[in-house]
Amino acid sequence: MLEGVNVALGVTGSIAAVKTVELAHELRRRGAAVRGVMTDSARGIVHPWALEFATDAEVVTEITGGVEHVELCGYDGWADVLLIAPATANTVGKIAGAVDDTPVTTCATTALGAGTPVVIAPAMHEPMYDHPGVLEAIETVEGWGVEFVSPRIEEGKAKIASEEAIVCDVARAAGDRSLEGRRVVVTSGATSEPIDPVRVLTNRSSGKMGRAVARACYVRGADVTLVHDGDSVPYADVREVERAEEMLAATREACDDADALVSAAAIGDYTLEESEEKIRSGRERTLELEPAPKLIDEIRADRPTLPIVGFKTETSGDERAMIEKARETLERADLAFVVANDASVMGADRTRALLVHAADVARYEGSKAGLAEEIAASIATMLAGGPDRQH
Repeated sequence: MLEGVNVALGVTGSIAAVKTVELAHELRRRGAAVRGVMTDSARGIVHPWALEFATDAEVVTEITGGVEHVELCGYDGWADVLLIAPATANTVGKIAGAVDDTPVTTCATTALGAGTPVVIAPAMHEPMYDHPGVLEAIETVEGWGVEFVSPRIEEGKAKIASEEAIVCDVARAAGDRSLEGRRVVVTSGATSEPIDPVRVLTNRSSGKMGRAVARACYVRGADVTLVHDGDSVPYADVREVERAEEMLAATREACDDADALVSAAAIGDYTLEESEEKIRSGRERTLELEPAPKLIDEIRADRPTLPIVGFKTETSGDERAMIEKARETLERADLAFVVANDASVMGADRTRALLVHAADVARYEGSKAGLAEEIAASIATMLAGGPDRQH
C-alpha cells in the first residue's frame, strides 16, 4: 500500500506518543520509508532512540544549520507526505497560525508552503478537542487541503485513530487519487439466512476480498460505501446487513448516486422461512429453500448504465470452465468485468484469480490486497473513459 512512499513522521507531546513506535513499524511493514521528527514535549514521553530504532533513521529533534525542515518537506524534499501523529491541540493551533517554534510545526509550515501533502492525527482529552478554537483551527487547516484522521471518542478522550485508519489516509494523501470525486459501492462477505433463532444458513466467505477492494478504492480517493455483515471500518461508510434481501435493499439505496459497484459478496443463493422457535434436535428435518434474487441482475435492472464488477467463485479448478462461467455472467448482467476464482481461496490472505473482460483475460496470483489494487486501478481507468470502459 505504501511501497516507495517516504513518510516524515512528526511526533508531539500527547501521551498517545507512546504508540508512535508501533505506528512507525506499521508504516514500514506497508512499504514506507519513515523518518521521525519530535518536539521537546514528545521527547519527554518517548525517547528519540526508540523512534530511531523503529524507523532505522536518525530522528530530527531540533532545526539546525542543516535546515532539516527544508531537506525533509521543502521543494524537492525527501518526504512524499508529512504525517503528524499524534498532534496536540497546541500543535494544531500553531499550524493554523503559521507558528514555527518546534521542529514539527516548522516542518508543517514548510510542507504546506511547498505543496507536500500533510496528514494530521489529533489526540487529546475530549473537552480540548471540542474547544471552539481547536475546532476552528482544524477547519482552517482542512481548508488548506490537510487530511485529518478523526480520533476515536472514548472515555472522555479523543484518542488517536487506529493504525489502519492512519495508514489508509497516508496512502490516500500520497497516492494518485485517480478515483477522486467518485462514489464506489462494495458488497463484501457472506450473508446469513436465519433457520430459527439459533441457526443460520450461510457460507465460508470471510469478506477479506471485499474489504480489500473497499480500502483500495478509498486510497485512490473514492468515497466508499461498504455493504457487509461486519463492523465499521475507517475507509468506508458501512451499511451493516445480514440477509440477502437486506444486502440487496442496502445496495440498491447506496447505488442511487454511485459511479461503480463492486459485487464481491458471497450472497446466499437461497432463502427460507424462519422458524419462530428453536428447532429441536434429534429428528429428521426438511428445509424448503427458495431461490434468492441475484443482486447484480436486480441492480442492473435499476441502473442500466452503472459499471458493475462481478465476482464468480467455482469449485472445479478448471480454468477454462471458470472463464466460461465468468463470461456467461459478464454477458447476462452486462458487467464491466468479472473476477473469477476458486473456492479454495476463501478465508486466505493470498489468492489466484482471473480478471475476465469481454475481449481478454488477465491472470493474477498474490495477496488479496494486491488484487484489490488491480481492481481499483481498472475501475479508475474505466471511469476515466479508458480502453476498459464498458458503459
